Amino acid sequence: MGGVIAAAGPRPYFTLDDLDVLEQAIDAPDDLVARAERLTLDEVQRAPQLLLAVKRAVDRQRRAGWFLLTGSANLLLMHQVSETLAGRATYLTLWPMTRREQLGLGRAGIWQELLEAKDQEWPDLIAAQPVAREDWRALARRGGYPVPALDLDSDDARATWFAGYVQTYLERDLRELSAIASLPDLRRLMRAVCLRLGQLLNQAELGRDVAVPQPTVHRWLNLLETSYQVVRLHPYAVNRTKRIIKTAKVYWADTGLALHLAGLGEPSGCHLENLVLNDLLAWRDARLDRPEVLYWRTARGGSRLRHRGGQHAAADRSEGHRPASGWRREAPSHVPRRVRPALSARAGAAHR
Repeated sequence: MGGVIAAAGPRPYFTLDDLDVLEQAIDAPDDLVARAERLTLDEVQRAPQLLLAVKRAVDRQRRAGWFLLTGSANLLLMHQVSETLAGRATYLTLWPMTRREQLGLGRAGIWQELLEAKDQEWPDLIAAQPVAREDWRALARRGGYPVPALDLDSDDARATWFAGYVQTYLERDLRELSAIASLPDLRRLMRAVCLRLGQLLNQAELGRDVAVPQPTVHRWLNLLETSYQVVRLHPYAVNRTKRIIKTAKVYWADTGLALHLAGLGEPSGCHLENLVLNDLLAWRDARLDRPEVLYWRTARGGSRLRHRGGQHAAADRSEGHRPASGWRREAPSHVPRRVRPALSARAGAAHR
C-alpha cells in the first residue's frame, strides 16, 4: 500500500507527488537516484522509467538497503512497467493496519500461535492475550488506513476523509494507471463490489447491474486489484491449476472504505469475514514462506482456508454471513491433514 516505511539510519525521503521530484525522475532519473547513499523514493509508480535508473545503479554497485521504493500500486501488475528489478529487489505489501498494529504492537493476529497449539488450548491461548477486547464493528467502521484509524474519532470525520480519498484515488491514481472513460460508471462498479463482499465474483452479473460491458468490468477489476483496493480470494483445490481457473471470491482491502463506498452505516457478517482476511493477509505477507490463503466452497456456504506445507487452517462461514457465533468446524474430505478452524464461537477475537 502507499506510505513510507521507517528505516534505520539517515535516509533522505523524496516523493514523486512533489512536481519537482517528478520532473527529475522523468528527465534525469540517474541524477535522482545518485542524490544519496541511502534513499527512500515514494510513489514510484508515477515514473516507471525511474526503475531503469535504479537497476543501472544497483548493477554498478550491489549494496543492500540502498533504495527503499514505495507506492500505491503493484508495480508487477502495471503494464507500463517494463522493469521489475528481478533479482535486485524484495517486494513487501503493506496492507491497511491490523488492530494490533493500531495498538502499537507491530504485528497481525496470533495465527502462528494458534496453528502451533492444540485445539483444546485455543480458548486459554486467546484468553491470555494482553489485548483489550473491542467490538469488531468499531474496527470495521474505522478500517486500517492510518488517518481514519488513528487520528479521527467520529464517523462523520471518517466519512469526509473517505470521500476525499475516493475522489483523489479516482481522479489521480487510477488515471495514472489507465485511461478511465467514465468515472461515474467506475464509482457504481466499486459500490456494487462493496455490496458483494465475500461472494463469488461474477463479472457478467456485475456488468448487468452497473450497465457496463463485461470486458470493461474485467479491466476495471484488474485496475482495482493493481491499486490495492479489490482482493480476490481463490478457491482451494488439490490441483493447483484449478485454484487459478475457478471462481474467486471478492473482498476489499479496507473495511472502512468498503462501508463508505457501499453506503452502509453498520457492518455485517461479511465485514467481519473481510477483517479476518485482512489480518491473515498482513500476517502472510510478513512471513518468508508466504503461506497461501484460500477458500473452499461447500453446499452450505464458503470457507476460508490457509495452507502451508500440508497444514491447513480453515474458517467456515454458513450461508447468510452469520456472525462469529454461527461459525463452526467443518472440513472437506479431500483435505489431507488435520484441519483447524481459524474462527469459532470462542475464538472470534483471535485476529485481534
